[in-house]
Amino acid sequence: MSLFGSSKTSTSSLKKIRPTVVRTQNVAKELMSIAKSNDVNVNTIDFNILEVQTYTRLNKGDKEADWEEAAAEDLTELEDKGAILDKNFQIKQMYEIEIFSKIENDPYGDFHLAVGANATKCKVYLSIREGSKVSYNPRFEQELLILINKSKVRANILINIFDEMLPDIVSKIAAHVRVEEKAVYDKNEAHLIAEAYEPTPTTNDALIFHYDKKDTVNDKEKVDYANRGFIKSVHKDELLIEYVKIKEGKPGRNCRGEFMEPKEPIEANVPTFTTDDTIKVVESEKNIEYRAVENGYIALEGSVYTIQSDVDIGEISFKTTGSITAGVDSDVNISVKETDAVKDAIGAGMSVEVSEIDIEGNVGSNAKVIALKANIGGQTHKTATIRADNLSINVHKGKAYGKNIHITRLEHGEVDGDIVEVSQAMGGHIRAKEISIELCGSYVNATASRLIEIKKLQGSENIFTIDPVLKKSAQEGLNENQESIMELENSVKNIKKEIDTYTNLVKDNQATFNDVKKRLIHYKKNGVKMPTSFVKQYKQFQKVQEHLVNIKKEFNIKNDQLNLLTTKTASFQDNIFDARIINRDKWTGYNEIIFKLVDPPIEVSMKPPEGSPDKIFAIVELEDGTYEIEAVKE
Repeated sequence: MSLFGSSKTSTSSLKKIRPTVVRTQNVAKELMSIAKSNDVNVNTIDFNILEVQTYTRLNKGDKEADWEEAAAEDLTELEDKGAILDKNFQIKQMYEIEIFSKIENDPYGDFHLAVGANATKCKVYLSIREGSKVSYNPRFEQELLILINKSKVRANILINIFDEMLPDIVSKIAAHVRVEEKAVYDKNEAHLIAEAYEPTPTTNDALIFHYDKKDTVNDKEKVDYANRGFIKSVHKDELLIEYVKIKEGKPGRNCRGEFMEPKEPIEANVPTFTTDDTIKVVESEKNIEYRAVENGYIALEGSVYTIQSDVDIGEISFKTTGSITAGVDSDVNISVKETDAVKDAIGAGMSVEVSEIDIEGNVGSNAKVIALKANIGGQTHKTATIRADNLSINVHKGKAYGKNIHITRLEHGEVDGDIVEVSQAMGGHIRAKEISIELCGSYVNATASRLIEIKKLQGSENIFTIDPVLKKSAQEGLNENQESIMELENSVKNIKKEIDTYTNLVKDNQATFNDVKKRLIHYKKNGVKMPTSFVKQYKQFQKVQEHLVNIKKEFNIKNDQLNLLTTKTASFQDNIFDARIINRDKWTGYNEIIFKLVDPPIEVSMKPPEGSPDKIFAIVELEDGTYEIEAVKE
């Protein structure tokens, strides 16, 4: 092996060929042929275009006409859309070129130009690669055009046709190089240099089931195999199904002169179904749209699509339906009929989200139910979660959230709502604005912002708490209020100090200011030029007075804001004095009553003695400013 590589490669790269003139329709093919016959690398040879001849013909059916040469001045007429889009029209170019070995020290060796096209070859672009360098010379514009045309013919792109924008592009590049003298391109640059007639593609018909694509996931999302789309919820005016009609394409011709005939459209998806009055059919030239008239879920009964709202099913489980997430605004109402005490009507791990749901049986472990209205005839597992504005549960052991909640029997479950009614509480945590318990057993922790009422007390170890900022929104409002108060208090304090400082400054300098003012008036009346020092002193004092007026205004505004926020905080405190804890029965066992104050942030508690007849309790402020829980009249 040669130390410096193949001797054949070295020889072929240095070997010169004799200049050769050929006439060809395919310049790239001719260059390869000459390189091969002379045993040289095709990259070592170059060519000049000596002559370009354009030929056209218009065939008649299967009969081919003779080629006729088109004059140079007639080339623009060939671009007429009507003639050039005739499939019987043909165009070609013949090139007379001189092929020779590349010269050394090519001034355009570092000017990296390339001609490329889009997929149809209807748009041709000139690209200048990042890092290209070129120096200006008087013939640069003409030589650039030659370089571009040489690149075009090597790519079988017609020249002087479809490229009416080329002279402007060449002039633009030449102007840039002339200004720079030695142009360096720090980024890639592309220019459109030819544009023919892009064909309009043929459209085959298609039937698109939009309602069935809403729940699709992308590659990055985790697939929820429990959610199999048993119900496809839809909303009013939603596009459910679309039939795209066939559309015949339009022919084109690319920058190689090739005619591009569109394919025949295929019609294979014409709808065979019908719809009822719950689905609106909108037809246009392009398509047929099937849109929902109302909320609900889409169902196919035989060959008829319809929108329904009520669903009766035996159970919701992984084996049968999977999770159902139609949405609380879907107007979908589900009735789950499973009542077997040893089975779950809502299976383990299932999620259900509908407008209304009536569950006759049990809700299993880790199940989630979300609705506007929900009724559960069985019991909830301790790990189940139920959310509904209006919620009714027979036996509750899990977590329940809502506005109006009724529970027949609470067994150590959690309840968080606005108005909560419990028929029988056997342990558990309740948080609400108002709580009512018919029969209270033991180990109940009830916290309300306004009222707790016990009709019958049979147990002990219960804690009843009044907390005016029980709800998260109220707690956030209080915290935000207190932060604003602290900021305003600091600001008011600093402004007050500044007011005192500037008030003293004005007071101490008032006599001097009045004297300066009199003198300036005297000077002005007598037409005497006023001393610069007096004018400057007068203006400085005026600025001090103006600043004092402005900070007094700011003080008043912020002080008003502080008073407003302080009043708002006090309103949280006032609410607690209206709150009540009521036990209509006698007190038995160990129970505790707690009232949480806002300002000061303290808890006041008491343990009603067993057998005490006191029924209604409130917190009151004593004369010494302390607080105490007392029995009050209704």
